[in-house]
Amino acid sequence: MDIVSIGIIIMTILFSIKGFKDVNFFDRYKFNTAAILKGNQWDRMLASAFLHGDVIHLFFNMYSFFFFSTKLINDYGGIFFFVVYISSILAGNFLALFIHRNNSYYSAIGASGGVSGLIFAAVILDSTMSLQMMFIPIPIPGWIFGIIYLAYSIYGMKTQLGNIGHDAHLGGAFMGLLMGLIYVIMYKDSNYNINFELKYLLLMLVPLIYLVYLVIKEKK
Repeated sequence: MDIVSIGIIIMTILFSIKGFKDVNFFDRYKFNTAAILKGNQWDRMLASAFLHGDVIHLFFNMYSFFFFSTKLINDYGGIFFFVVYISSILAGNFLALFIHRNNSYYSAIGASGGVSGLIFAAVILDSTMSLQMMFIPIPIPGWIFGIIYLAYSIYGMKTQLGNIGHDAHLGGAFMGLLMGLIYVIMYKDSNYNINFELKYLLLMLVPLIYLVYLVIKEKK
């Protein structure tokens, strides 16, 4: 890890702890469609990623952030990691803003959109990677994890399952896929630890294409 990723973890922890204790602070910086569209508080698009609902929510996001940021920094550089993370947060929140634009009460928090982007960028750049998750005794191929994650997020978005910003997860995942693909195209002829296989990208695009269909249907 480098100083930027360590700084993001520290900032997220401090920001979240402040939100745990200060309701006014939490309400000011959480993602909320009315505050953004009507109140012109666009800083919420980024600041909301540094807030979390509880310690468990914070821990699992930072746990995933730690491993995948380390993977991207070590293999592809700190600048690439930072661009993927921030752009994935914004992509996830812009998708949420579009989907919930007519629901002034919709609110969300968490770094999941950015973490999703890190996960999917890593899977694209190293398609044969495996994920060793807590409480799961066997490694899971990254592309299978990606499909399961997207499918679950689509189901959660349609059913409003739990207090989770599934649409932000999906937007972040899409940005991670896009950034990973751009990196592959730019450096495919160089030795940059790229292990890209098109078939795995095509498989992970299936649930994303379905997402596009849902967004178009919602707009109509």
